[in-house]
Amino acid sequence: MHGPATSLSTSVSAWLLVLLCAVSGAYCLRRAGRAGGGPAAGEAAMGFGMALMAVPLRLGGDWQAPVLGAVFCGAALHALWLLRGGPHHAHHLVGSLTMVYMALAAATGAGTGSSDHAHGQGSGLPLVTGLLLVYYAGYVVLGGARLVTVGGAGTDGTDGAGGPGTPAGPAEVIRACRLAMGMGMFAMLLTM
Repeated sequence: MHGPATSLSTSVSAWLLVLLCAVSGAYCLRRAGRAGGGPAAGEAAMGFGMALMAVPLRLGGDWQAPVLGAVFCGAALHALWLLRGGPHHAHHLVGSLTMVYMALAAATGAGTGSSDHAHGQGSGLPLVTGLLLVYYAGYVVLGGARLVTVGGAGTDGTDGAGGPGTPAGPAEVIRACRLAMGMGMFAMLLTM
């Protein structure tokens, strides 16, 4: 029962996760270009890093884990620096450290010789993985609830984009991208 059908469904799921993360990263990169960087640039790096880490194939060897680990160590230091401005950057720190953790798990799992270790499946610490799963499950549920309850309604009676009748403003798309990346992180942690 674990033959080609399971491999095909796993591969399709992985590629859909890659697509979801890449699209979220591209939107954040576009937003960062307009805003001159800021948090959107960090979210773009997270989206593209998650897309690269979710690729189910080893492309050209085991270079992904060390490179992603180094990039997200830098992102974690940047998020730690931004924490001095307030606790609203804590999620970026958790996300960056989670990516470092998954890169380390992928590096340690890559040496086992199994082709199923696309990003360290089975090589993480169960307690750390469990705590991160709880965090991201809560993040996704809370973010989804906020997205649904706000439903585009701004505090001034408009639709959140500045005018009545506009379906979804940038704030809703940003929330949806963050929610998508949270779900992607949760899915990647589940495979560990």
